Amino acid sequence: MEKKFTGTGVALVTPFHKQGTIDFGSLEKLIEHTVSNGVDYLVVLGTTGETATLSKDEKNALVEYVKEQVSKRVPVVLGVGGNNTQEIVNDLQKLDIDGIDAILSVAPYYNKPSQRGLYLHYKHIATASPLPVIVYNVPGRTSVNMKAETTLELAAEFENIIGVKEASGNMSQIMEIIRKKPKDFLVISGDDGITMPLIAAGAHGVISVVANAYPKAFSSMVKAALKGKLDEARRLHYALLPMIEALFADGSPGGVKAALDYMKIVPNNLRLPVVKVNKATQNLIQGLVNELKESGIEC
Repeated sequence: MEKKFTGTGVALVTPFHKQGTIDFGSLEKLIEHTVSNGVDYLVVLGTTGETATLSKDEKNALVEYVKEQVSKRVPVVLGVGGNNTQEIVNDLQKLDIDGIDAILSVAPYYNKPSQRGLYLHYKHIATASPLPVIVYNVPGRTSVNMKAETTLELAAEFENIIGVKEASGNMSQIMEIIRKKPKDFLVISGDDGITMPLIAAGAHGVISVVANAYPKAFSSMVKAALKGKLDEARRLHYALLPMIEALFADGSPGGVKAALDYMKIVPNNLRLPVVKVNKATQNLIQGLVNELKESGIEC
């Protein structure tokens, strides 16, 4: 498991047609763009995929399409999360696991559970899941931070909780997890901009947004950092950092869809309440795409 999910995972965007339906043709292009350019695994139905705006039928269709197109060339991680623990357990009990290698389960949002509530939530998920579980701490979206001690308690007690996607942005907290975790427990960056320093501190990789657009460059940075080639990792990190910052300047996944649209991979269509980035941010992103191309940074 450690080897399977070490490196660069891509939190896939969901392409839409202008009228709002899922654009499976563009999804095929995106899958080929990422897989052929060296990423290690894909994540479907994550936050970046605007999953909260998809119906159950659309989610099922999306997952089946991704599994078919990937055809086991790389592992696939499925987002299965929410703020109703029993509903997640019910979904896991009915899950068709063929073609899925692990689940990514975001911490409950809106409810604002205590640390005890978070622990029990993930205990029920771990007990019910037929697949390995990666827990996902993203307090900027959920309004609750899962503390290091809670993550470490889950890592120690449940063998099928194999890792954490940490998007708290709190370097001290993440390094505390790295310092005290069980040997094979994965610490995965949830923030593109701090992935390189986190790997240098002992993290195992990233589940990335920018790798939708720059799978080759970003996965090359991650691989270099994992191999201890920090000069090369720093070069790519600092080359990509302005783009990473621009992609999140006016909301995600609006930023990365603006880049993908300019690169003619995925059209710049989103579902409310997510909207396109403003014109200034769009111009900035397009200018950075041109600059990276001119500097020889391959997408």
